[in-house]
Amino acid sequence: MVTCKTGSDMENAPEDPAPEPANLRFLRRLVTVLTAVMIGGVILITALIVIRTQQSATPLPDTITLPDGTTATAFTQARNWYAVVTEDDQILIFARDSGRLLQVINVVVSSESD
Repeated sequence: MVTCKTGSDMENAPEDPAPEPANLRFLRRLVTVLTAVMIGGVILITALIVIRTQQSATPLPDTITLPDGTTATAFTQARNWYAVVTEDDQILIFARDSGRLLQVINVVVSSESD
């Protein structure tokens, strides 16, 4: 079987593609810019997390000196301070770098029951 083709493929091709509408061009550029901003934001957040986790906090002192007559029941710490909860319902907050007592918080426990 032999087939014969008349004409060329160029004759069947569209003459000129229709010009792109302005709204479509704007949307394409907007999506491209927003994608770039989002990628930049993810990179920035990742870099900040890495930098923050690599920073070491000031080390705790070897011993914590409590005021006379207090006994510790709990301990917690943050980047610049640490706190000790005592048996007499006080929270003692110390400076992490110097060990100086910064604040004493008296905890008032309500004896009312519902």
